[in-house]
Amino acid sequence: MAPPMARCPRPPPPPHRSGQPGRGGTGPWAPREAAAGGRAPRRGRTGERGAGRRGGARRTMATAAAAPGRARRGAPMYSKELTSKKRDEFEDILEERRLSSDLRYAMKCYTPVIYKGLSPCKPNAIKNAVLQSEQVQYVIKQLAKEMGESPDIIQEEAMEILDEMGHRMQLGAVRFFAFTLSKIFKQLFQRVCVNEEGMQRLQHAIQEHPVVLLPSHRSYVDFLMLSYLLYTYDLALPVIAAGIDFLGMKIVGELLRRAGAFFMRRSFGGNRLYWAVFAEYVKTMLRSGYAPIEFFLEGTRSRTAKTLTPKFGLLSIVMEPFFKREVFDTYLVPISISYERILEESLYAYELLGVPKPKESTSGLLKARRILSDNFGTIHIYVGQPISLRTLASGRINRCPYNLVPRHLPQKPSEDIQEFVSDVAYKMELLQIENMVLSPWVLVAAILLQNLPAMEFELLIEKTLWLKGLTQTFGGFIEWPDNLCAKKAVLSGLTLHSNIACLVDGHVVLNDKGVEDGAVGEIVFRRALAVLMCATYRNQLLNVFVRPALVALALQMTPSFRKEEVYSCFSFLRDVFSDEFIFFPGISLKDFEEGCFLLTKCDAIQTSQQEIYPTDKGSGTVSFLSAMFRPFVEGYQLIFRYLSKEMKEAFTEKQFIPGVRNFVFQLLEKGSTQCYEALSSDMQKNALSALVQLGAVKKKKMPSGFTYNVNQEAVSKILDMFDARIPVQKPVAARL
Repeated sequence: MAPPMARCPRPPPPPHRSGQPGRGGTGPWAPREAAAGGRAPRRGRTGERGAGRRGGARRTMATAAAAPGRARRGAPMYSKELTSKKRDEFEDILEERRLSSDLRYAMKCYTPVIYKGLSPCKPNAIKNAVLQSEQVQYVIKQLAKEMGESPDIIQEEAMEILDEMGHRMQLGAVRFFAFTLSKIFKQLFQRVCVNEEGMQRLQHAIQEHPVVLLPSHRSYVDFLMLSYLLYTYDLALPVIAAGIDFLGMKIVGELLRRAGAFFMRRSFGGNRLYWAVFAEYVKTMLRSGYAPIEFFLEGTRSRTAKTLTPKFGLLSIVMEPFFKREVFDTYLVPISISYERILEESLYAYELLGVPKPKESTSGLLKARRILSDNFGTIHIYVGQPISLRTLASGRINRCPYNLVPRHLPQKPSEDIQEFVSDVAYKMELLQIENMVLSPWVLVAAILLQNLPAMEFELLIEKTLWLKGLTQTFGGFIEWPDNLCAKKAVLSGLTLHSNIACLVDGHVVLNDKGVEDGAVGEIVFRRALAVLMCATYRNQLLNVFVRPALVALALQMTPSFRKEEVYSCFSFLRDVFSDEFIFFPGISLKDFEEGCFLLTKCDAIQTSQQEIYPTDKGSGTVSFLSAMFRPFVEGYQLIFRYLSKEMKEAFTEKQFIPGVRNFVFQLLEKGSTQCYEALSSDMQKNALSALVQLGAVKKKKMPSGFTYNVNQEAVSKILDMFDARIPVQKPVAARL
């Protein structure tokens, strides 16, 4: 059996086609005919879906009172539908694995359908093509000339970079992982559910055009699970951008390389040779249709289960062949991976509280095998609709300037291209968010955090049912366990997450064992650990509620119900929390209208031409939404207060994080605040970033890194707006 290998890299001539392409392969999916060893789709479970789609928008900030930035060209790229949407059905792929031999599964006839039916060649051919490419040779000659070195020496360095970076996919390693991961996943998870229609769409896309897989990133399991999934469905395995840290894991790092991982350094912006080699390596694989390329837009795992703001570097690289007309189209596939229980949940909480992240190592992996005795519930993988880059760029991007410069010459992307890449990145993340699956435990966590230290079990059940209805009204994608009443669903969640909360004498309490004993500092740390772990699950719900919740907060912060003032406050909050939540650039007013629409839909507010005011019936909803986001408001208030009072001189992030953590820790010890989430390094970094974008803190690049200077007056003014002591400045906004 020949291993899955690359097609020989050669830049294909631009195909001559008429009309705008739609999704490739629109006929019915026939896996038995399409690939030997394929598996016929079975209908899976249908969960309870929300009444609308989720997502949102984001706008780049200049000041708290700034007008929206330069208008985007053409119609908005992302538009959320507020009407009902039919969701794909899920199938549990572990069901079949539990009934048949894992060895037979690993050794099955694996003949994936490949792009354009091209003949494969060895991964070394990819490296040679990269090394001999005009782009890399041009940079080698330029560096040799500038440094006075022989081009052969620079070329040897480029070869070393390729050897460090490149994958060596081999079918033997793939089969080893298929066998091993089957054993591990059946032990860890009750179910691994996949939307069949999404896999059908992906199969067609892979055959038609180069494909880029863009999964959400919550766990190390993400990339292993996706490769396992594609192997299960006889689809071409992806080549995966992985951090160089994995090479430090003896044996495991090499196994990952042989299973399709290629490795990138964490930062290499100033190294022109590394950048040229890396970019050409990725583009060569994409141009030749080598295999689906997979990377994480977020750049790293989210420690809070909230989607991180996107990184643009790799996305810009995979788009470039299309801009230069080296490929006819490229498909971008957003993939949402939802965990009922995250493997690294406790590790993330420790990291957020300042405990250093353990270094990736084989010994650490072996020590982690004790988790095999735990139950991590269900994973849902939703493979989204492949998005045509050609369609996104139509009418917006002019590719003609690329024809005026030889392809091998490095070009700085124009402002329009940079804006386009940014918009595509946010669109992909919002599509990921739309299709995240919520479990009943997410609802329980959200309610419990508003009722600490304890809540009556029966009241918790009642509130969970109420929140379930509200979530579905707002478009949340809830997967409720089959035929389980609310009481059993809540008990099931408590059993699965017994390390976070437990039932004691008819009350549900956080499982912060040891808080009664020890020093005050130890008590605060243990309570913070439990709160942050619980907040990880509540955070999964925030994407559904962020727009109506910011409207609800704005209603509480403004002295009147005038629509203009409420919108000004909403826009201010949206700007401040732009790193906490994902907003599409430039459509603040549209987000405001969506929030108002959803609150009106559940009878929480009424609107007239000039005013917005809460209804008596909806007071509970408005209060709940405000309380859900109150930790972010209070946390930012504490962080801003620290900066306005304590930071008089220039400082670095490494000085800021422990300083603000100690400041909040002391307030918690004194009982002056109960906002444990302000101890999170994620919130602290986001708040600092917000102040930089608002112009209240200046960020300056130095040889040793970045330094920050606080504008005390500006920070105090923003703090006063948060405290509702002064009116929020009105943006020069569109007419309401």
